Amino acid sequence: MSLLVSFRVAGRRVTVVGGGAVASRKVRTLLDAGADVRVVAPRIAIELRADAGERLAIEERAYRTGDLDGATLAVAATGDAGVDAAVMADARAAGIPALDASGAGESDFAMLATTRLGDMRIGVDSGGSTPAFARRTARDLRERFGEGYGSAARILAHARTYLQAILPAAERAPILRQMSELPIAELAAMDPIQVEHLAEELVDRHATGAPDPEVTTTAVCASRASALAMTQTRLVAARLARRGIATTILPVTTTGDRVVDRALNAIGSENVFVTELENALREKRADYAVHSCKDLPSALASDMTLVAISEREDPRDAYCSQHYPTFADLPAGARVGTSSPRRRAQLQALRSDLVYDDVRGNVDTRLRKLRDGEYDAIVLAMAGLNRLRARAAHTVPFDVDEVVPAAAQGALAIETRAEPSAVATELRAAVNHDETERCIAAERATLRRLRAGCNAPIGVHARYDGATMHLTIAAHVGEPLRSVVIGDVASIDQAEALGLRLAESVVGRLHPLAGRTVVLFRKNDHPSRIAASLRALGADVLEVRPSDEPPAHAPDLLVFPSSTSVRAAQPYLETLASRPLVAAMGPESAAAAKAAGFPPDAVAPEPTAESLVGAVRTLLETKAP
Repeated sequence: MSLLVSFRVAGRRVTVVGGGAVASRKVRTLLDAGADVRVVAPRIAIELRADAGERLAIEERAYRTGDLDGATLAVAATGDAGVDAAVMADARAAGIPALDASGAGESDFAMLATTRLGDMRIGVDSGGSTPAFARRTARDLRERFGEGYGSAARILAHARTYLQAILPAAERAPILRQMSELPIAELAAMDPIQVEHLAEELVDRHATGAPDPEVTTTAVCASRASALAMTQTRLVAARLARRGIATTILPVTTTGDRVVDRALNAIGSENVFVTELENALREKRADYAVHSCKDLPSALASDMTLVAISEREDPRDAYCSQHYPTFADLPAGARVGTSSPRRRAQLQALRSDLVYDDVRGNVDTRLRKLRDGEYDAIVLAMAGLNRLRARAAHTVPFDVDEVVPAAAQGALAIETRAEPSAVATELRAAVNHDETERCIAAERATLRRLRAGCNAPIGVHARYDGATMHLTIAAHVGEPLRSVVIGDVASIDQAEALGLRLAESVVGRLHPLAGRTVVLFRKNDHPSRIAASLRALGADVLEVRPSDEPPAHAPDLLVFPSSTSVRAAQPYLETLASRPLVAAMGPESAAAAKAAGFPPDAVAPEPTAESLVGAVRTLLETKAP
């Protein structure tokens, strides 16, 4: 059994006997730790010769008694059992701790495989059995923890020095423990002035009789594992830590993270970044979840609640390019990457001469694709760029009146189970920003009334001018639409009322299919883009599968997305007393419908969901109910 200790060798003499590869590794480790190293060996490796200098003295000769004089430590690394044994015996006689690098002798200490993070060192001890794997483990730990830990350690060292100047030792300890529990990203981002202000804030809490800030409670937060999501989660965790609750982060992979080869609206769900996080809450694997608020559906499940909305970061969308300074500078035909139907619709209204293509991946991945020349420009949220401190060569925000942001863009939403809890109470006190919460309530109320999800081509943005809220909507469902309502808003109820007022002013234009019933024949249970798009236009959509009972009421329209769906619908078709309108996707579907006795009134000109939805809309708008 060994005892792991840290021996500080900076400025001390260490004698290494041996000049081969093993000795070279030991010498580099010692030099990195600040030791003055003396190497004695009849043959010296080239890499050791290259390292010779002020702190490395090399003597190319055989070892002799007396070479350990003045040494603090000794290392026997010749590979010659007799010489190594002599070095160990001489060290013991002189009372010098010694290491037999061959592992054959009884060493007094071990040199761990180490990695450095700033002033911190992480060591791995394999007991001498697997040194190569110990070195690999040390490298893995460096990659896992990153330079942020070294930066955090430097900041905490500064805090300790500062507190030593203003507090006695007994009062410093709880404050330093509190600060050491803060998320690494927050500590690493601080400068000396910020850490001094934080220290003073905690000192004041003690002085005013506030509860002991030592962290005594823990909570688990479910978060997506992307760099942006983890950064956002740590921001919330930092606020909670200041109230005495330490957070353990549970990384969760969502559908939106797994499926990266399709546009978000092609995945077929409005909750692609949410469902798995909510499941972690339901299963009590987590106490709270942090979301980009714009990713949330406009209506939450009944067993979930939003306990806090953070102060909004920059809500604007940002033009990013490596070569073209502004959006106006892009040449005709330039390729612009965005997976947001809302952004695409508004940008196309500004520049219809550009090519808009999907781009998936996290922020870093999208910026890399931009740098690699896959796109001439991409459009991202300024909030994410700011939180990650990321930029393209040219990063220019669009004004919110030019490209209206997504509802809740820039804000973080903290979700918990609906039942009351101490953690939920502390989260609200630590994170919630009342003005932003009212703005988000107005924006989400608008989407909820319009039955529009986070992937709808609709932008909604609220801002305050004094006590007056300005609420703007921009939508592109058919023709472009833009509307603004203004009102004094001092409560959540007033905010939601303003959102409903805005929705009512445009619902007729956004829901041209309101009151029309559509039966969509399906072969499977996968989410349907066609159904979602028709519902966004206001239609009541009944998705009928072969095993389903026929709807009780006759529909206005039957939709056949494939020829096999016609065959699956045959039992239902036989129950119809009258013939409704019929739409089909493509010639094969149309031929099958005709053969079944239901020749289509409309056929999509292209075999795509968008084309079929367009054909259905045109048909229903031109035919009276």
